[in-house]
Amino acid sequence: MTLSLPKPLVSTAWLAEHLHDPDLRIVDVGYLPPERTKTGREHFARHRIPGAQFFDVDDIADTTVAKKHAFPPADVFSDKVGALGIGNGHRVVAYDRMGGIAAAARAWFLFRAFGHENVSVLAGGWTAWEKEGRPTEKNAAAVPARQSFDARKQDGFVRSRSEVHSNLTEKRFQVLDSRAAPNFAGTEMDNWPGLRLGHIPGSRNLSALDLFDLTAMLFKSPDQMRALFSKAGVDLSKPLTASGASGITPCTIALAGYIIGKTDVQIYDGSWVDWCADPSLPIETGPPRPVSL
Repeated sequence: MTLSLPKPLVSTAWLAEHLHDPDLRIVDVGYLPPERTKTGREHFARHRIPGAQFFDVDDIADTTVAKKHAFPPADVFSDKVGALGIGNGHRVVAYDRMGGIAAAARAWFLFRAFGHENVSVLAGGWTAWEKEGRPTEKNAAAVPARQSFDARKQDGFVRSRSEVHSNLTEKRFQVLDSRAAPNFAGTEMDNWPGLRLGHIPGSRNLSALDLFDLTAMLFKSPDQMRALFSKAGVDLSKPLTASGASGITPCTIALAGYIIGKTDVQIYDGSWVDWCADPSLPIETGPPRPVSL
């Protein structure tokens, strides 16, 4: 019988103990910010956790649209994940090169959005694994046997641009922007060329980076994270949608929410890249508006 993972995070010690379990699958989630000189695939080939397969968020995506790593159709997710040797009965552990701060959380979110709850993120990611001297491998990865993965898109995970636009007046949910404060305020350019400066009107701001101890690349304690959400003006008892630059770090917000007990955080998958694609949509600059009591 397939065992469940200790969700939503697993430790390096747990993964090392279960590394060779036959029903475990490990994915190295290779997205790196645009300013990085090496690609995720290059890092994967040079060193990775034994048995890991490369989960390319730009490929496991809707490639028919201009935006990178757009939320994939169910058939694409089924095909791409099955090709990684992952079936519906497998446990999945995702890691990245930034402790889960971005890309691993994206994989975690996608699996759950397609009905696969048996998925976790490796706490500390590659940073912790390598620092502890745990086993690694390099060069060409073994090609796994294709598996059948039945992806079924779940309700309540993804918001569209039209929903976020309507929310400007309907105010059915809070919008929390996961970009750094200068990008949110419009005082610094995002790492995506051609974008307007600023943020979605009325949104709050909590940088995904602030949720982490950046030395250990580990999430801060649940109490610390709750305090950060509160400081950002977020009411965790009410509906919350996370946005960002391109849809990666909103998943970090969703994972952080899950860790502290808010398991229903949705994401605006298009995020700022998508919002800016329509020049008729309004923007704001400066810090978040004061919270209305």
